[in-house]
Amino acid sequence: MAHSARRDCPELPDFSLLKRLARDRLIYLLEQQHEVDKLYKVEYRPVVSTSDQLCFLIRPRIQTVKWIYVANADKAVGRLRKYHIIFTPQKFFACEAVLEEQGIFGVLNCDFFARFNHLYLTSTIRLSPLPQAGDQRWVRTAGSALHLLHTLYGPFSKVYGIGRFSKMAYESWREQVEEGEQRARQAEIGTVFLIDRDVDYVTPLCSQVVYEGLVDDIFRIKCGCVEFGTEVTSDKSLKVMLNSQDKVFNEIRNEHFSNVFGLLSQKARNLQTAYDKRRGMDIKQMKTFVSDELKGLKQEHRLLSLHISASESIMKKKTQQDFQELLKTEHSLLEGFEIRESICFLEEHIIRQVNMMESLRLLCLLSITENGESIMKPRPRPHLKVSSPQSYGAEHLLTFSNLRQLGLLVEQPAGETLTVMESRVGKLVNDKTAGKLTGAFSSLAKKSNFRALSRKLNLVPKSDEEYDLRVPRDMAYIFSGAYVPLSCKLVEQVLERDGWTGLEEVTKLLNGQEFAVTADSSTKSDAQRIVIVVFLGGCTFSEISALRFLGREKGYKFIVVTTAITNSSRLIESLLGNIA
Repeated sequence: MAHSARRDCPELPDFSLLKRLARDRLIYLLEQQHEVDKLYKVEYRPVVSTSDQLCFLIRPRIQTVKWIYVANADKAVGRLRKYHIIFTPQKFFACEAVLEEQGIFGVLNCDFFARFNHLYLTSTIRLSPLPQAGDQRWVRTAGSALHLLHTLYGPFSKVYGIGRFSKMAYESWREQVEEGEQRARQAEIGTVFLIDRDVDYVTPLCSQVVYEGLVDDIFRIKCGCVEFGTEVTSDKSLKVMLNSQDKVFNEIRNEHFSNVFGLLSQKARNLQTAYDKRRGMDIKQMKTFVSDELKGLKQEHRLLSLHISASESIMKKKTQQDFQELLKTEHSLLEGFEIRESICFLEEHIIRQVNMMESLRLLCLLSITENGESIMKPRPRPHLKVSSPQSYGAEHLLTFSNLRQLGLLVEQPAGETLTVMESRVGKLVNDKTAGKLTGAFSSLAKKSNFRALSRKLNLVPKSDEEYDLRVPRDMAYIFSGAYVPLSCKLVEQVLERDGWTGLEEVTKLLNGQEFAVTADSSTKSDAQRIVIVVFLGGCTFSEISALRFLGREKGYKFIVVTTAITNSSRLIESLLGNIA
């Protein structure tokens, strides 16, 4: 019923109005908190005197809707205007309920714009801007994004997926394909792999050490653009697009940070050699040099200086934050060694209130890798789950509840485990009913099987082997050779095996929900090596770098489609306070 109601509503009833409002510069984008802060500081008098209409283009989030207070402000001073809210990519009843509580629902026109599905970041990354992990309200929108790709590039030869949301998005996409007009055409994409963020939370919780990931951690990359502050530019803030058109960035974006300065030094020497070519030129050659090469060399020199300054700034900040000690603790947790020392380091971090985000990140990483056992073990000092709220304040109790709900903070309660309960219940009922109850139990308590997965997939390389980061041998280089991201390892294994055959034990540890579909359609020969990897719940720049490495090694061209670019900070921030 909800779907039919959505189809009955026009996507954008008055597009001419939107264009006219855009021309008048009266569309307010309330996407980020800093944008809202700017809005609060705006003097409305000059704007109000020139227009009697306002349009807000926003995401359907409760907090965002609460920021729209202009209607009540105008009402208080007796000003009459028309207000329009355009939700993208859909609107929710909860948002309308908030507007009704504020007493402004009756004076607003609410519409939605559903075609804002993809943002092109680079030749290998497309962003379907949706919320991060744990929010299933957006499953149909993710299915619509797949349907758009299917419409543009023809049927997919093979579709693999794992995770509950991946299966839901696939089923939503198939419903839309069956509802629409079927057109026979040759497939231009070989394989689509859907992966749910719930499958792998360890990877986004690890510190990024590739250059692009570090830039995102320190400076926050937003829609392919980063703003460098005065600590980098030494003059004024500067916004820079980070994509393959930036030749300097394109060469170092996937490199481990320990290699970046060497590459930048070599780039500087190459630039100096190119500049030195002008010596001894005659007038004609100099004219050609100036018209054809000089402008590009100056642009490359400017970008080189910028990335050198950014690298120096990253070095200073990471040194101040005891980055090496944090990395050592992370690697110990991933390898399963020196757990007691890691817990002591985390306890000291919490007690000293060094950085709440880092403490929560390490706490979640410890919880997942040790399946919650280390958090619950009796110790002379207070348990970690108790000392954390005590240190950072009772206002973060809801944060811990959100972390547990999402499966980031796992606790093993004393007494009977769910497995024992399942076996006892199974003796009392038939096999079919027992299977359903087992599924219900597994959905109630999210359990981490990281240690078993790590052994079966060889996620943690042997520590006794020397790992050369300058010549990486596998995807583990993105984490200094300590860990191969589970999400990318699954992609590699499924492509090698042409399906989930042989990975039954792995999928069982991941709570199943895997699927594989092969379509009967002709595919271009070069399309067989094109693989679209869809991350539902966000992916990190480190995972993208790992897939690029895998593509070079195996001869695939990976195109990453993700609902969000995430990292440890964004993941934890999305769970602070109220998850809505």
